[in-house]
Amino acid sequence: MTHASDAPLLGLSSMATRALLADLLAAWAAQGGVPVAMTSIGGVDAARRVAAGEAVDIVVLASDAIDALLAAGHLLPGSRVDLVQSAVAVAVPAGAPVPDIGSAAALRAAVLAAPSIGYSTGPSGTALLALFQRWGIADQVAPKLVQARAGVPVGSLVASGTVALGFQQRSELLGLAGLQLLGDLPADCAIQTIFSGAVAAASARPDAVRAVLAWLASPATAEAKQRHGMAAA
Repeated sequence: MTHASDAPLLGLSSMATRALLADLLAAWAAQGGVPVAMTSIGGVDAARRVAAGEAVDIVVLASDAIDALLAAGHLLPGSRVDLVQSAVAVAVPAGAPVPDIGSAAALRAAVLAAPSIGYSTGPSGTALLALFQRWGIADQVAPKLVQARAGVPVGSLVASGTVALGFQQRSELLGLAGLQLLGDLPADCAIQTIFSGAVAAASARPDAVRAVLAWLASPATAEAKQRHGMAAA
């Protein structure tokens, strides 16, 4: 194992895994692993910065974004490691009436009844719009949609009352003041995102990055992942 006194590896991740990675990377460094200086921003911006050639070592994004960066040659071939599975959840402002979201039909009715709906620029937002399309309500809800800017949590829009119903990764809604977390989308229309890590093609220390990724995917990290509202991938 490389000594923790070495210069930190540089990382980019999306906001969904920010708190989890902060916890896990602190634990990794505490046990003698190479420290990682991780910057967490909106996933779209993170992918753009990697594609633009930013000097990073480790990248953690939704698996489809990782695959796109791999295909474009920005990440080392074969270096993708799936880290966590994250469910999309639903929230309303604190004190607001709680709609039934126990089934796809109930959630569809809640979406149609809501005066405004918040969603993200990330994979959960894309999947949610596809769900509305499948339900045949995309045109009806379009005027009510409010997309959070990259890096802005949907939960903040819910807490401020800007939106009546918010959809985002559960990990990003957990523990936020001013909202009620209703739970994950029901099983018959659940949205799950896999977040993966990979080695940046430009990294001078690919072996050190592989060691970090192997640990992040190891059983030793499962409890922290649950605590942050995710599951091992």
